[in-house]
Amino acid sequence: MSKSCCKNNRGRPKTLPDENQRQVIIKGARQLFLEHGYGATKTEEIAARCKISKQTLYRLFPGKASLFAAVVEANRPQWLELPVPEGLPLQTALERIFRIDISEAEDQERLQFIGMTLAEGRHHPELHEITKTCGTGRAHATLAEWMQRQADLGRINLAEDALKTARMICDMVFGALLMKTLGEVGWPSCEARRTHIRAAIRVFLHGVCRATAD
Repeated sequence: MSKSCCKNNRGRPKTLPDENQRQVIIKGARQLFLEHGYGATKTEEIAARCKISKQTLYRLFPGKASLFAAVVEANRPQWLELPVPEGLPLQTALERIFRIDISEAEDQERLQFIGMTLAEGRHHPELHEITKTCGTGRAHATLAEWMQRQADLGRINLAEDALKTARMICDMVFGALLMKTLGEVGWPSCEARRTHIRAAIRVFLHGVCRATAD
């Protein structure tokens, strides 16, 4: 085989489509943010982890803050699972939405990410707004849409508007999830925490379920 033939076959390295490359970068950045924190992670480290140039990184993400926003948005399904199948019993639906029965590994991964955003937000105030806009705010809005649909179907009564109600139950559930992260005494076991959250959901539903005729 001629040298020219070998040279032609070698060609240039294949590059991923932009959307695929974005997902690789988001995954790599997430790993580094968890390992070192947002503030200590440099863009050149992200580029090296993803085996790309900084030029490619900045072409797809204008800066580290925009990349953090993309990471938060990509991880939002870890917090709430929506949509869920219609017609589920309300207790079952909310347990599924809040992902009560995920594995311990998935649970730790979720808590680690939320803990990182809280810790880094203390040193980088701009992250609070990013997390609210791309994470908690959208999660609340999506849950509020589900709750409004249940109200429209006559399954629940909303004493407050749907968004306020969504925030209330998120506070109840995530307050229990994040006790140790927030510096309080942790749960003796994951099952003890699941039991508490199921009870919190029952208490919540007791106040919004329609009264049935005797």
